[in-house]
Amino acid sequence: MNVKIKIPTSLKDITLRQYKKFLKIQENEKDLNFLNAKMIEIFCNVELGNVMLLKVQDSNEITTILNDLFEEKPKLVTSFQIGKVKYGFHPELDDLTLGEYIDLDTFIGDWDNIEKAMNVLYRPILAKIKDKYSIEEYKLGKEVELLDMPMDAVISSVFFLWNLGIDLSKTMTNYLDKEETQALTQYLNSQASGDGTHHFIASLKETLQDLKISLN
Repeated sequence: MNVKIKIPTSLKDITLRQYKKFLKIQENEKDLNFLNAKMIEIFCNVELGNVMLLKVQDSNEITTILNDLFEEKPKLVTSFQIGKVKYGFHPELDDLTLGEYIDLDTFIGDWDNIEKAMNVLYRPILAKIKDKYSIEEYKLGKEVELLDMPMDAVISSVFFLWNLGIDLSKTMTNYLDKEETQALTQYLNSQASGDGTHHFIASLKETLQDLKISLN
């Protein structure tokens, strides 16, 4: 039996909903072969029964492709579209309200609720002129459905904030000696590295938990 599978070619082809589904399975499953099968099922939108019909060589090639996608460190995605609604990245982080900042600071480190942080960072675009645009006001307690947003937007925004943390850390180095500065640099660099999907998940979760930074 031939199984036709559409393999994602970038993180843009994977949704936050899919990623969270796989993450839940990964947290409770230790069998790597089963995890790889679930990876193909979830990210390629194919029934698990059909995944089991794949040749071992083919399944290995697919999981390698998927793992490679999570090695990407995409540039900040400033806009994306879900259905008929176009969302834009918050154009003025310096102007975050207290409510926005509290929700962002609270949920950016909580993978179970990270879409709530994404609600702060990405809002429906109201008007756009060339590269400038305005976004919908943030409504406390009213969540926008962003589980179907692309993973390149999620990851790029996380690392954008993480890089803000690096910029802030440069100020700290003025107060550290050479040995302490080198240790800090090695730590920051290690946080940005990845080694396939499973290692990436652990690395990203750790980064998210450490991402309590001041945006102002």
